Amino acid sequence: MNAQFILLAQSVTAAVIEIVLLLIGAAIIGFLTAWFYQKHVYTPIVKRLEDEKVDLNNQIIGLKTDIADLNRQVAGLKSDITDLNGQVTGLKSENGKLIEKISTLEKSLAEKEKKIADLSKPKI
Repeated sequence: MNAQFILLAQSVTAAVIEIVLLLIGAAIIGFLTAWFYQKHVYTPIVKRLEDEKVDLNNQIIGLKTDIADLNRQVAGLKSDITDLNGQVTGLKSENGKLIEKISTLEKSLAEKEKKIADLSKPKI
């Protein structure tokens, strides 16, 4: 009976070893299957995404250059606005002087017309 128990124990040990080896084999087969599937399916997707990333990075560089150019243009336009505001102020003061000159000339013209009218009246 002791011999039958030893055979039973050996067969359980052998069965455990066999199950472990089969599980390791199944894990290896599963890993390789998943690896080949991933390589076949996802490699083109990853390459396409990397190409898109390169294109987007190039676009970002171009947009940063555009932003720098636009900032320079804005700075130039701000200085132009400042210059034009100075010109407007100068023109307003010149306009005020011209209005004053026009009013004095109109007064002078009115006085001269009055003198002409007085001179053109017959003297009695």
